[in-house]
Amino acid sequence: MASRATAERRVAAEGAPLHPGSPWPLGASVTLRGVNFSVVAPQATRVELLLFSHGEASEPQRVVELDQSNRSGDHWHVEVEGVGLGSCYGYRVYGPLQAGGHSFNPSKVLLDPCARAIAGWSGYRREAAVGAVPNTGCCLKGVVTEREQFDFDAAPRPRHSWQRSVIYELHVGGFTQGAGCPVPSERRGTLLGLIDTLPHLQELGVTAIELLPVMAFDPADAPAGRQNHWGYSPISWMAPHQGYLVGDDPLTARDQVRELVSACHQAGIEVILDVVYNHTSEGNQQGPTLSWRGLGDQLYYQQGHHGEYLDVSGCGNTIAANRPLVRRLILESLRCWAVELGVDGFRFDLGIALSRGDQLQPLDAPPLFEAMEADPQLADLKLISEPWDCGGLYKLADFPALRVATWNGRFRDDVRRFWKGDQGTAWALGLRLSGSPDLYEPKPPHPGQCITFLTAHDGFTLADLVSFNGKHNLANGEDNRDGDNHNNSWNHGVEGPSSDHAVTALRERQLRNLLATLLLAPGVPMLLMGDEVRRSQGGNNNTWCQNNPLGWMHWQPNADDLALRTYLRRLLNLRTTLKQVLNPESPLPVRPQRRSDDEHALWRQWHGVEINRPDWAEWSHTLAWSVNERVQGPLLWCGLNAYSRAVHFELPVCPSGWVRVIDTALPAGDDLPRRPQPWKPTGAPLESRSLMLLVAQRLLDGVEL
Repeated sequence: MASRATAERRVAAEGAPLHPGSPWPLGASVTLRGVNFSVVAPQATRVELLLFSHGEASEPQRVVELDQSNRSGDHWHVEVEGVGLGSCYGYRVYGPLQAGGHSFNPSKVLLDPCARAIAGWSGYRREAAVGAVPNTGCCLKGVVTEREQFDFDAAPRPRHSWQRSVIYELHVGGFTQGAGCPVPSERRGTLLGLIDTLPHLQELGVTAIELLPVMAFDPADAPAGRQNHWGYSPISWMAPHQGYLVGDDPLTARDQVRELVSACHQAGIEVILDVVYNHTSEGNQQGPTLSWRGLGDQLYYQQGHHGEYLDVSGCGNTIAANRPLVRRLILESLRCWAVELGVDGFRFDLGIALSRGDQLQPLDAPPLFEAMEADPQLADLKLISEPWDCGGLYKLADFPALRVATWNGRFRDDVRRFWKGDQGTAWALGLRLSGSPDLYEPKPPHPGQCITFLTAHDGFTLADLVSFNGKHNLANGEDNRDGDNHNNSWNHGVEGPSSDHAVTALRERQLRNLLATLLLAPGVPMLLMGDEVRRSQGGNNNTWCQNNPLGWMHWQPNADDLALRTYLRRLLNLRTTLKQVLNPESPLPVRPQRRSDDEHALWRQWHGVEINRPDWAEWSHTLAWSVNERVQGPLLWCGLNAYSRAVHFELPVCPSGWVRVIDTALPAGDDLPRRPQPWKPTGAPLESRSLMLLVAQRLLDGVEL
């Protein structure tokens, strides 16, 4: 890393040789003679390459005018001798104005969409990119970097199966800060700081971390007095975010990403990036001209017949991912992070928006996903998407990409509603515990198709879910108008923190009920950072602008926090031990397969308070289920009681004897003991709002959780 950090930055003097260059590769790539620059600008009539002496320079040291000899179709290119790694550059692009006054704006210095590092952050002013006044003195510049591939021999991908996977969603800046944080002060809030937190994640038992956006974003894309903290405001799809780096040298950025990914791989943890390809930080047609807009307004953005921006992202614009040049740029970005920097997968923010064609028409076979699935360099990645966008499009089973897993929002909502005690939730919960066959018809979901979750960055934390009836977002400065109003939360009698023992004890039980329901269900579970230690955001369900303790990790857990973390760690161990029963490769049938020759064939059986008599009525708040082997009988039994009173359940007979593994009505530590003991009940008395899991003794012989 040091050699790149100290690489000589050179700018070609006037008269240094120029060559026509090549349209490929895109961006700035080092050649034997200097650097080849290539940028896409289909409708441009003139392009200037600006070379700066350093990242904070207010004027270019040299301007290179590109003529028709530097154009190949939609690509403008030039090779400049005498420049190399670390050189800073930008573009001015000329062309016809579109109706409405936006599109080409040669007063603005544009960031190369393929720049793999960015300089100029200390002098950058977002507002200067609006209007006709030049922004040369306060623009961002691309930086010429290497394009080496990640060393997979030294740090191979962990390649966890979907069946084994447990995802932990976190924010790089928020997870590496806060009182008691184990990260050294100089690395807090950074990608390298995450390395110091890996022991916590390893001990917990997760197999992958899903990072909120780490591609460069604009912190200033926020109302006055606020800062964009989450990063869903991309300013580049190639460069790491400068705010997450140690030091201010952009040439170290890519190596810092590689160092983190290598450490994660060596710890057995995969790295998945939350990526935002559905919109950019340029907003609507009144927004700033930073990069894409100035190079090809009509190319990159979905627009109406009069040049108005069409928006299903909720952020002012929508990327036209159906177009070949845009599609190629997104694929180039994916390869940059997966092949050059080593990440193991991507989660697509509002991913279904990428399936829309011109005029936002949904496409049955969107070309981006077709190209993504056919790309051999992306074949071994985990791909995940939100199946909805802000325009009302929602595709789950019919998501137009076979290899892309989807967030199951119905799982979140139905599990929350059941434990909250809502009417008409028993049947819905049964479907979620079966793998949501109703949502994935006609084919049952495979293990890597359905991402189950209870909480995510957008919404309440788990602790707040059981502590607040409504959102408390006044700190965001929008009079509590922002954030979701439909949270399916319940404060259990007191809004916010409480000293009432009855209230706090019930909340503790509900936390365990929710986590157990998530991890006993089929699918790929996702956890939110800090839920394992009851992290609270004070009832704020939209901390997008809270770069402060409200949006940071909770690193000073008390005894109750640690007890929940122990409970969750044992739950994850149990899920791994029983993965073939809890999360089989194929969904379990609801009746024995009598014609099967496999004596170990499994099937699911539904119960109520009586065996084989589930109560699916509107007023029902109880449910039980067992997994049975064709010959040996029941392997496990689980009862759920969301009713306000205790209920006695009948139990099926287990030939090898039952072991009581989980009983959320018991005190912490006993609710899921390290060494579960045999249990010989005449029935299963479940306290109000509690969950119990019994497992056949033969499955747990010698097992410690």
